[in-house]
Amino acid sequence: MRPHFRFEDLEIWQIARGLAVKFHALAAVLDKRRLYRYAEQLRAAGLSLTNNIAEGSGSTHVQEFKQFLNIARRSLFEDASMLMVFESLGLFASSDIDDLLTDCDMLSRKITNFSRTLKC
Repeated sequence: MRPHFRFEDLEIWQIARGLAVKFHALAAVLDKRRLYRYAEQLRAAGLSLTNNIAEGSGSTHVQEFKQFLNIARRSLFEDASMLMVFESLGLFASSDIDDLLTDCDMLSRKITNFSRTLKC
């Protein structure tokens, strides 16, 4: 039987996981255009998002968990920024990224609200 980790129950991690998968799909498009550095950066920030939520949830100190949530939120902003730049460069149409940006904004708010519920 596969082990179950605390972070799997967190709604913010579940949403982040879905976004990371979507970022990977966009990165595959960038790879096909031979924009490997852009693709890798998008993948890395998406994984940083999920990994920092997971890593922080394993902490025994609330303040440390909050720091990891802050890093995850910053990675989310990095992803959103890249999407906007890729749109400006004509790599993706607005219709390709608008829903992702909406999801990024929603997750950012959820991470902030979750962090506020954690008591030091």
